Amino acid sequence: MLHLQHVAITTYRGFMDIELQNHFTDSIFYEVELTAKYCKMLGTQLFEDIDAGVTIEEFSTLDTILCNPDICQRDLAKLILKDRANTGKILDSLEQKGLIERRLSVKNNRPVKISRLTNNGEQKVLDISDVLRPHTEMIKSKVLNSDLKQLRSMLQEFRDVMNESLEIKI
Repeated sequence: MLHLQHVAITTYRGFMDIELQNHFTDSIFYEVELTAKYCKMLGTQLFEDIDAGVTIEEFSTLDTILCNPDICQRDLAKLILKDRANTGKILDSLEQKGLIERRLSVKNNRPVKISRLTNNGEQKVLDISDVLRPHTEMIKSKVLNSDLKQLRSMLQEFRDVMNESLEIKI
């Protein structure tokens, strides 16, 4: 009988170690995917509960545009981890709601549409952020800030290792 083993890369105090896992559910890949799903479910539930008027995807897009004014759709898609088609649909919805403006510009001698928040869009981000803050603070209060920083650093290191070994194109 053939048994597949999964490779798990773990980091402990800066040292990388590779372990063989017997099952996907025992791997770091599973833990990362499961945590991402929990975050998505929590965000979706919170946005439904607060009746934000935008989806969590639209909010993350607004927040990203706030931090990167005059961003083109291609660069935005990379930051919000969506393909360009889905990013376009999100932008269309936000434009229809009057939360962003798009205009033509030139980047690398090519015409591109760039996005910028309207005053209403900026206010929407601030209002939702204020409503979400107690929820995020409650979660952060249960985990040490130093642990969150270490986790973030380890995840970045993990992505770097995977990117180097697999030459991932995102």
